[in-house]
Amino acid sequence: MTRLSTNLTLAYSCLAHAYTHMFILLYATVVLVLEREWGLTFSELQWLSVPGFVMFGVAALPAGWLGDKWSSPGMMAVMFIGLGVASFVVGLAEGTTGILVGLTLIGTFAAIYHPVGIPWLMKNAENPSRSLGLNGVFGSGGTAIAAITAGALADYWTWRAAFMVPGTISFITGVAFLWSMKVGHIVEAEQDRKPQPQSSAGDMKRAFMVLAFTVVCTGMIFQSTSVSLPKIFDERLTSWLTGDGGEISAIGIGGFVSIAYACAAFAQIIGGELAERYNLKWVYLLSQLVQVPILLLAWASHSPVLIVLAALMVSMNVLGQPAENTLLGRYTPLAWRARVFGAKFVLTLGISSLGVMMVPVLHKMNGNLDFLFFIMAGFAGTAGLIAMLLPSHKQSPVQVAEPAE
Repeated sequence: MTRLSTNLTLAYSCLAHAYTHMFILLYATVVLVLEREWGLTFSELQWLSVPGFVMFGVAALPAGWLGDKWSSPGMMAVMFIGLGVASFVVGLAEGTTGILVGLTLIGTFAAIYHPVGIPWLMKNAENPSRSLGLNGVFGSGGTAIAAITAGALADYWTWRAAFMVPGTISFITGVAFLWSMKVGHIVEAEQDRKPQPQSSAGDMKRAFMVLAFTVVCTGMIFQSTSVSLPKIFDERLTSWLTGDGGEISAIGIGGFVSIAYACAAFAQIIGGELAERYNLKWVYLLSQLVQVPILLLAWASHSPVLIVLAALMVSMNVLGQPAENTLLGRYTPLAWRARVFGAKFVLTLGISSLGVMMVPVLHKMNGNLDFLFFIMAGFAGTAGLIAMLLPSHKQSPVQVAEPAE
């Protein structure tokens, strides 16, 4: 394993994480443009994205299996190129069916990253938690630029460009990645660069059971927030900012969402450092519980303070992710790691796609998304309480034999 391969693994893993979250959320801003251009309701249009979010989770398990059995770098190449092709399917759509098919394909290819890219990065990293923190910044960054990218391209060009321009970039990245593999700049490691501490069978089972519950809760919060935030800003900030009943442009709404997620991006670096230095259980637990009061304050806010609270909401939701992934990696044998991460993301992205479904349902029932804040606060509190059951003692590190002199 060369230094170049390690650095390129980190670089491409970070890009892939950014692309994954950006592509899956482009439609959340574009849908506001289609409401006006196609004359359909938000609820009708938002349902088109649900199958893609379901596949974003469900396809994680077979993706993880292929990563273990075939090739992690090979699956990453499939992800880059597949996202590019799927984005063109959406961009060339002439009706709701084409958008439905394209968004479902985007969700399917985006599902590859989390079960494959994260274990691939952990295996090659010198400091896994720290690398996961940096990698998480790019994931949050991808979420942040999704709204502003889609809004800018839709306002100044066309909504189709909001998919086709990023799709072209992803396709080119995939070609560059394949070239790096072919010339030997990226080499797949056989073992963890930094061996994980040993764990007892009892602790492994206990950790899996606890994390199976908490990842669903954290995923429900992340999924519902990322899809609903543009609409929440549209409804709560338009009258405050325009004052005359006018409309905020798509790029304006996208800009507010991007500000919230850009601020939250750095929370992952902090989370990575905390996970590297302190007890993983308590870093993870506290990151869940602190979300509850923030969500309740956000429910009561109908002014630009909501942007600050939204940034805090997302920051606390992602702060615990490096600890969560490090815990899962610690209690998972290397040979099964991608499949276990695949199972995790079936839960956190597949089952939690119910959070995406809640958004149009709640909006249709109540005419707004106010009640969503209480639901998310309930999930955060539940996750924090269940996390108390995680193993808390520090494991003894694996002893690695020193080479003979």
